Amino acid sequence: MAYINRFNQTDEHRRDELIRIIEHSVEKLTLAELEALYYDMTTKSYIND
Repeated sequence: MAYINRFNQTDEHRRDELIRIIEHSVEKLTLAELEALYYDMTTKSYIND
């Protein structure tokens, strides 16, 4: 999606687009990278188990 088009999207559509981009990126991470990401997100309280 073009950079300029993001300003025309609703917040919900932009959120959905960002989630898809993040999911696609996370799928490519190695186990070690996922563990590092998990640790970082838990220490910042983005994930609460």
